[in-house]
Amino acid sequence: MSVYEPDPRVRLKVASWPENAPRGAVARFCREHGVSRSWFYKVRAKALAEGTWAAMELGSHRPLANPAQTADDVAALAVTIRRELSQNGMDCGPVSVGALMRRRGLAPPSRATLARIFARAGEVVPAPRKKPRSAYKRFTAAAPNELWQIDATEWPLAGGRSATVFQLIDDHSRLALASLAAWGETSEAALAVVRTAVARHGAPLKFLSDNGAALNPSRLGHHGALVAYLQALGTRPITGKPYKPTTQGKNERFHQTLFKYLSAQPAQAQTLAELQAQIDRFDLYYNTEREHQGHGSLHLTPMEAWQRTPKADPPTPPQALPGLPPGPEAAIRIGSRPKGIVTIFNCHFLLGAAWAGKAIRVVHDEHTVAFYDEQGTEILTHPRPPRGTRFVPRSGLRHPPAPEVSTLR
Repeated sequence: MSVYEPDPRVRLKVASWPENAPRGAVARFCREHGVSRSWFYKVRAKALAEGTWAAMELGSHRPLANPAQTADDVAALAVTIRRELSQNGMDCGPVSVGALMRRRGLAPPSRATLARIFARAGEVVPAPRKKPRSAYKRFTAAAPNELWQIDATEWPLAGGRSATVFQLIDDHSRLALASLAAWGETSEAALAVVRTAVARHGAPLKFLSDNGAALNPSRLGHHGALVAYLQALGTRPITGKPYKPTTQGKNERFHQTLFKYLSAQPAQAQTLAELQAQIDRFDLYYNTEREHQGHGSLHLTPMEAWQRTPKADPPTPPQALPGLPPGPEAAIRIGSRPKGIVTIFNCHFLLGAAWAGKAIRVVHDEHTVAFYDEQGTEILTHPRPPRGTRFVPRSGLRHPPAPEVSTLR
């Protein structure tokens, strides 16, 4: 069995091989020293052509040509595209560059090859190895309009004042449904951007947000305008756990992409209108030109992913029950666990453990507050408590709680 590079003394014997060696000596020599005859004659030929000591140099085993090597013009084009994306404030990693080359009708090198090209060209600084993507637990809704996510972030204007940017995305397709620049994180602005998205794309089944006062203050014991609007559509508002921003990780990543784009603009926006125009241009590019890495090997833009899968069935708005008395109806509430507390007007009403986790309809006017189950059966009625009241016990219970009630899903 031949070895990759024999002992230098073996190479010296081959380089100084006598011309009058007996027949069969080469074969015996190769067997004794574990080298191939092709290697023997290669070294012998170099010794005859260049001399004994030239044949002693190991030399490079690299092939003269590599048919799999990326052509210089392709590598140069990849570097140029990367620089263009970076100057325009777009993602310019190997995946983004390969996607743009593919959409221009070119066959891009692999992601790893592009990464090596950029490193050789000095375009990137090698970073410590990160946790592989396969180590993360991913969740994606099965269809468009199954789940929407909203979050707000801040961006400075040229005059020094900061604006709040609301970004609303579809969890399945990553489509930017609507974005809005406002002067603050208010419930009016949040409601405006959601109304715009619903008018464009229909209502979602579920709606994820953080626990901010402008989005969903239910955990704080308040009832928000956005929550009431969504529940009137039949949409289920849900929130992430407090102090767990990773629940809205898709929005957080979306903010980063927007920040990179806004930072690369020739001039910083001075007014809300200018900032909104920049955001609208970004949303158009993000939705229709930028392949989203969340779609893996499908190489789809958010708009293509949105159009590829049928939308989820629209939500069913809650129906008014004939048994309810007249008066403004508050949104359906869920009795808290484990005591079955329902909060309205910043006041906690104790219904009892039997109503924990059950759907409760609340009807109120200026004199009374009444609680009903989903079938319209009265559970409890109280006089409307004075302003500032924080807790109302079960006194005044008119009907015992039913043992079984359907839950809101």
